Amino acid sequence: MPALRTLQLAAVLSLSTALGACSVVDSLNPWSGKATDLGYKEDPSKVPVEELYNRGVDALHSDRFATAADQFDLVQENFPYSSWATNALLMEGFAEYKQQKYTDAIGTLDRFIQLHPASNDVAYAYYLRALCYYEQIADTSRDQKGTQDAMSALQEVVNRFPDSAYARDARLKIDLARDHLAGKEMAIGRWYEGQHLYEAAIGRFQRVIDDYQTTNHVPEALHRLVEIYLKLGLVAEAKRTAAVLGHNYPGNEWYEDSYNQLVADGAVKGEPVETASKPGLLARTVGSIF
Repeated sequence: MPALRTLQLAAVLSLSTALGACSVVDSLNPWSGKATDLGYKEDPSKVPVEELYNRGVDALHSDRFATAADQFDLVQENFPYSSWATNALLMEGFAEYKQQKYTDAIGTLDRFIQLHPASNDVAYAYYLRALCYYEQIADTSRDQKGTQDAMSALQEVVNRFPDSAYARDARLKIDLARDHLAGKEMAIGRWYEGQHLYEAAIGRFQRVIDDYQTTNHVPEALHRLVEIYLKLGLVAEAKRTAAVLGHNYPGNEWYEDSYNQLVADGAVKGEPVETASKPGLLARTVGSIF
């Protein structure tokens, strides 16, 4: 995602700049590239703190995220009271996030937030923490607690930093997560309907309509209710629900399916139509019926 990559890169660069870090270009960094992923020939406590930190930044730029996390950990271990250690804690969380070690990253970012609540980078810490939850959202066939956790973490970003770029991105992701939850309800509702458990199915579809009104699942939820009401012989309810669908989503494919089903069941008089070719006709026809 370009926006996410821009936010991440901006955070990395701002941290290095804020600390007055030396250039990560090899010509200005004689130690660049000399560290291995595990262990060092020299005593880390004898290496200048800015050098340890820059090694971590170098590793990030070359996508060696495990090495970067180790370097930032060395900064904290050997120079715990320096300003470099503060930023190294946040950068370690970023490196863990890039490795998809989300549980570790959340723990690291929680420590940063708790220890440095007044930091200029705390907004980014909250945002990155929310991303750790967001990236773990499961598909609609699995439990959705992770989606709820992600939405809560994203909402916290919006509440705390409403005018930030992080909040703007968080709002978009909240909408996507909400759509994901609605999709889960739809999947369960369709399963109940297939098992002829109509009362349970109605409850799921109605929840989508009531709680997830801004998602693209609502038209189908309304259609499924029409479908079930016709199966139960509740013609008036089916026609009333179809009218809501037609009023709010004219020309929608689910609107077409509901109307055609009403015609097929003899609930209304008319001819089946195709919204793709005759959207105006369908709108006028259904409007006159309901």
